[in-house]
Amino acid sequence: MDALNLMALEKLAERELSAMTWGYYYGGADDEVTLRRNRAAYEDISLRYRVLVDVGERDLSATVLGSKLELPVLVAPTAFHKLAHPDGEVATARAATAVGTTMVLSTLSTTGVEEVVSAAERDIWFQLYVYCDRGATEALVQRVHAAGCKALVLTVDAPLLGRRERDIRTGFALPEGMGIENMLADGYARVDAAEGDSGLAAYFARLLDPSLCWKDLDWLRSISPMPVLVKGIVRADDARRSIEHGADGIIVSNHGGRQLDTSVATIEALPDVAAEVGDEALLLLDGGIRRGTDILKALALGAHAVLIGRPVLWGLAAGGQAGVEHALSLLRTELDLAMALAGCATIEDIRADLIAPKGR
Repeated sequence: MDALNLMALEKLAERELSAMTWGYYYGGADDEVTLRRNRAAYEDISLRYRVLVDVGERDLSATVLGSKLELPVLVAPTAFHKLAHPDGEVATARAATAVGTTMVLSTLSTTGVEEVVSAAERDIWFQLYVYCDRGATEALVQRVHAAGCKALVLTVDAPLLGRRERDIRTGFALPEGMGIENMLADGYARVDAAEGDSGLAAYFARLLDPSLCWKDLDWLRSISPMPVLVKGIVRADDARRSIEHGADGIIVSNHGGRQLDTSVATIEALPDVAAEVGDEALLLLDGGIRRGTDILKALALGAHAVLIGRPVLWGLAAGGQAGVEHALSLLRTELDLAMALAGCATIEDIRADLIAPKGR
């Protein structure tokens, strides 16, 4: 593929996708202030690089929940991959394997978890939405563990779906023959059109549990044989409570700017959360990462690794498995160069003193 960076890959994907699918993947909530801020916030951070460091050899590997990754970038949970490419989540899982990282499979996957795990030769984590039907939710947890998933990622920032005006305009719904495969047996697979609304927003309002609270994290921890990470944290006090209720990891995330508009950018929220979490739990971040320098900044500010979502979908739309591999490889190449130029031979060398104080 000839896309020199993720922004070029995004343009290729836009040409391949229908207006409805493009709007769903790309869009954010309301005025999309947070969507833009997630990206712009990285540009406000300056790097204070080191010199005369031996960077003749670089090691980009990181260890996450006991597994070695070839680069500190995981595939974030994103929905409905078959809207981008017929091979869907299977292509994404194979691409993650090829570049040596972990994929987090969404509850809203258009491929069953067993097929995705079988296609991967590396760890698969599973992102969980909690349904009002707690029996179905518990059965899903048991199913993904039996399939071989290695961790459970609980999304906590979506008691209702954010108002995504692009989806309302296009009447977002899944086409006939496509559904949420992991919920098929429970009768919750269809995402149908809704009059005057996004079909997915109507699905959330009808089926997902808006009463989810801290006691439910205790419940989930009690039924999950897998480590549990909490995704959607932007406050230090919520990170602390997550750990107190048994979370093994925290994901600083604002749902890609798709939930509460004008909420804080994730890279801006990261330092306070990192100071609170310390070494007590795994700390990951998603939102707005498009360059290797973005990854460098996130690690310097306390993340152990990052996740990327939309760029994976751009790669999938542009070229299937090869496109996803290309997206991840672009970030690996850029991070490798950024580390060399910043005087960092290993991930452990990426420390807070690389970040220039504001105003200097």
